[in-house]
Amino acid sequence: MTDAAIVGTGPNGLAAAVTLARAGLKVSLFEKANTIGGGLRTAPLFDLDVPHDICSAVHPMAAASSFFRQFGLEARGVRLLQPDMPYAHPLPDGSAAAAWRSITRTAEHLGADGPRWTRVMAPLAARSGSVVDLLLSHQRSLPQDLRAALLLASRALAHGTTRTAFTSEPAWALLTGVAAHAVGKLPSLASAAVAMLLGHAAHSTGWPLPEGGSARIAEAMAADITAHGGVFHTGHHVRDLAELGDIPLVMLDISPKEFLSIAGQRLPARYARALCRYRYGPGAAKADFLVSEPIPWSNPLVRQAGTVHLGGTHADIVRQETATAAGERVADPFVLVVDPAVTDPSRTSGGKRPVWAYAHVPNGDTRDPVDLIRRRIEEYAPGFSDTVIASRGLSAMQYETYNPNYVGGDIASGAMTLRQSLACPTVRRDPYKTPLPGVFLCSSATPPGPSVHGMCGYFAAQSALRKHHGLRTPPDLSPQEKELI
Repeated sequence: MTDAAIVGTGPNGLAAAVTLARAGLKVSLFEKANTIGGGLRTAPLFDLDVPHDICSAVHPMAAASSFFRQFGLEARGVRLLQPDMPYAHPLPDGSAAAAWRSITRTAEHLGADGPRWTRVMAPLAARSGSVVDLLLSHQRSLPQDLRAALLLASRALAHGTTRTAFTSEPAWALLTGVAAHAVGKLPSLASAAVAMLLGHAAHSTGWPLPEGGSARIAEAMAADITAHGGVFHTGHHVRDLAELGDIPLVMLDISPKEFLSIAGQRLPARYARALCRYRYGPGAAKADFLVSEPIPWSNPLVRQAGTVHLGGTHADIVRQETATAAGERVADPFVLVVDPAVTDPSRTSGGKRPVWAYAHVPNGDTRDPVDLIRRRIEEYAPGFSDTVIASRGLSAMQYETYNPNYVGGDIASGAMTLRQSLACPTVRRDPYKTPLPGVFLCSSATPPGPSVHGMCGYFAAQSALRKHHGLRTPPDLSPQEKELI
């Protein structure tokens, strides 16, 4: 007897399954692909001894979210390796800006803007747990830490609407590169909130890479689910809710578009129309490279960074991201680059190593991104092309084929606008519960939105337990496990 079905095994589907299985429910998970994980997949694309992260590679929220703090990745054998320099930003004049784990060292590097950086980031880092819990909440209640909320709101308003905080290009470009993780028009309140979340996290819980690749996180979650009686069905594409038979509880780690497809005519017309109005953001185009040596960044400082942002100046990034959000193809898109072996030496073999890179492109873009991204890297690392042994590109549209949640290549599963962030996927008191009895959404299209944090699945599972199972908590759970539900 199956008590709950989970459709989709991305981090949120897995988090929902962890929560329900620990509450004593018999859980079955259904995954279209032959391997679980969604955005948490790692595979040897070119060389059997060199693993590449297929989607996400760096995981600030896996180190920060309350779900993963309670789950305890490190205790389950997942080593989150921390670069001393979480991110760097090379500039067109050959200089570079960088953020270290240490705010003091970062401030010294930024010179006259160092005290300003400290004033922005240090108070957030000091209350990091509250800031993260606020931004990774279900967004349907008042914040518990009003001080953290005021700190966050004041900084988001300042950086989301004006350019007043910094006087030098390095500091502005450094912060704007983090804001660009929102993948949308700049500046905006939503992108400023992302900049504050990720920016302060670099100085607190960090921007770690899982040793051996992102799949290690999914494997640890799957092991816990299996240990609590869960069963996985891979290579099983659920095309209609009817396939799940009379399973009383269904958790959907899928996009609103996919939900409309598998629900057919079952949804009330008003709710279906609301899902049809859900907006998707710009796409991501991915390039994977197998290279023979570390990326030869012109500025030696950049070679220490876990993540590198390629966007040029503050003004360049604003232009690129705003045009891309409007559906325009730009010749110099914003690109994120990770050389995983900088942080995780186990990712090299025989001198060969992976390079992971994304370009922000218009939703639905069909271009092969390999040459586009290679040229962007070459601008700041001349000779990079000579190190490339093999490469593979996935256009934005190919990403949707790979994972239907990434509509048009939107790896965030929804446009990161302030309104949609607060009312996703529709305006409802309980955003996870759907009008269909026992059916809940738990994907990144629900609060608190994208990133590998597990909170969408956790909150959706909590909602399901309250409404359908009376918060069933078996007596044999540890106090830590009970906190999860």
